[in-house]
Amino acid sequence: MTLTGTDSAYDYTDLPRLMSLMTGDEKHGPAATSTLDALWVLYDRVLRVTPATAEAPDRDRFLLSKGHGPMAYYAVLTAKGFVPEEWLAGFGSFDSPLGHHPDRTLVPGAEIGSGSLGHGLPLAVGTALGLRAQGLTGPAVWVLVGDAEMDEGSNGEALAFAGAVGLENLHVVVVDNDSATFGRRGGPAARFAVEGWSTATVDGRDHEALYQAFTAPHPGRPHCVVARVESKD
Repeated sequence: MTLTGTDSAYDYTDLPRLMSLMTGDEKHGPAATSTLDALWVLYDRVLRVTPATAEAPDRDRFLLSKGHGPMAYYAVLTAKGFVPEEWLAGFGSFDSPLGHHPDRTLVPGAEIGSGSLGHGLPLAVGTALGLRAQGLTGPAVWVLVGDAEMDEGSNGEALAFAGAVGLENLHVVVVDNDSATFGRRGGPAARFAVEGWSTATVDGRDHEALYQAFTAPHPGRPHCVVARVESKD
């Protein structure tokens, strides 16, 4: 299958313009921009999925759990050819497929419906287990969560289980903008590390640091990358 990247007229510098086409009171701009760099590096250099392979059994899966602020997600999907640019101006309108939370039945390339915080990581664990049960060892499963979302108990149970069973094909990106209610000693990475995960904490705006962290070997263990950003939402 085709690996990362697509033949596209867009690049990273086009993303602000694409995001500017989406307007409205519930666009959650800061939440969106905090994820923009991590999403771009994933779709541009890491994820093995393209519009042509979006239904292929051996594709990588990306699950957006941080459903607030999908503007960055829609912009990246547009830049990579999953979503036509013409859809962006209708963002959040009654008849638009691009809702305030992504809907997997309406948005090409979306693997899950987002919005209910605390569901993405458990769904990613189930996806990784399902692939293992089918003997599909090649596809990676990625899920992007927010640091505040990690306050949800469902995420604590999911990350503990994944570490215990060694879900090597599971990867979590925690976008950490200091919006969590409860501070945790050692930051988000410590919470994963104590459950047996491989972890890395990097500048969430540094594309090369993100890429190196995303592609770091982690045999026998799931992998967590904490992307630190300054903006809050």
